[in-house]
Amino acid sequence: MRAAVMRDKKIVVDDIAVPVPGPGEVLVKTLACGICGSDLHALKHAERLVEVSRRSGGPFIMDPKRDIVMGHEFCAELVDFGPETQRRIKLGTRVCAMPVLFRGSRVETIGYSNENPGGYGEYMRLAEKLLLEVPDHLSSERAALTEPMAVGYHAVQKARLTPDDVPLVVGCGPVGLAVIAALKLNGSAPIVAADFSPRRRQLAEAIGADVIVNPAEQSPFESWKQMAIYKDQAKAPALAPWLPGPALRPAVIFECVGVPGMIDSLMAGAPANSRLVVVGVCMEHDQIEPMMGINKELSIQFVLGYSGDEFRTTLLHLAEGRINYDQLITGKVGVDGVADAFAALASPEQHAKILVEPWRS
Repeated sequence: MRAAVMRDKKIVVDDIAVPVPGPGEVLVKTLACGICGSDLHALKHAERLVEVSRRSGGPFIMDPKRDIVMGHEFCAELVDFGPETQRRIKLGTRVCAMPVLFRGSRVETIGYSNENPGGYGEYMRLAEKLLLEVPDHLSSERAALTEPMAVGYHAVQKARLTPDDVPLVVGCGPVGLAVIAALKLNGSAPIVAADFSPRRRQLAEAIGADVIVNPAEQSPFESWKQMAIYKDQAKAPALAPWLPGPALRPAVIFECVGVPGMIDSLMAGAPANSRLVVVGVCMEHDQIEPMMGINKELSIQFVLGYSGDEFRTTLLHLAEGRINYDQLITGKVGVDGVADAFAALASPEQHAKILVEPWRS
């Protein structure tokens, strides 16, 4: 089969063997697969990803010196069954699934593996018990957004928001936009979103952010403060006598950038008692000032991925039209266009989400 392969820190097109499904697995034909920001990072920092995964017990165990077919945001068509399968879904059905396989007591990733090719190739193998049928009225392109949208949904669930909380989303790339969509579903308001890119600010507003901030012109924290003042100060918690008023609603800050220095910067700007949810994936060494967090009594929550229920719920939200995410898809390529797509995604003004359709000529 034809696939876009990560080889020697480059994306090349090659013919590779069609994967053979093992016990409890199925073979699927890739219909659409999104290019994830983590894939862009992995191309540059694969060794770091593997090294930290080994030390932390993570699932990203692969050899960067060998070929890897990435792609974990997919919609596919069921084409064959492996041994020991229940065959509860008909061949030809469109499906989504969490990008993992179960090999005995091990969980193996799809797309970050030398053995399990992802959606940048024409075929993949998936775990049968994780398959979710895609409703007929939902396009394959939108169904492929299930995985990235589930990341945002999971982050918001982990934040344990209360009705008083005012969220601030820093970074409006695909991850930040997924968080904004999940906050909108959650009924959180007002949603303050910040990004230097005019295009990304436009998308944030379209997805559902209430206040859009250009950090080059105004501090996101000052914008947040304006929105966080209790309209009825009688309902606000009493402040200590030495603290200036007015009382502000609690801050929940979503870090969706994933570059060194960002966590430290947000800790410095955050109001006291803020909760910081780290969604952006930084694959490099970073540093913070612990005393900044101690003096402000900040809480930091790191998040990764999603649960099976959250993945299923996200597909349902897309099928019901509760997430307006069509504007995020800004390009489609075949396997021959993946390398150029990686380069194009470096510019936030040009693209947001590019889908790989391996059968596209």
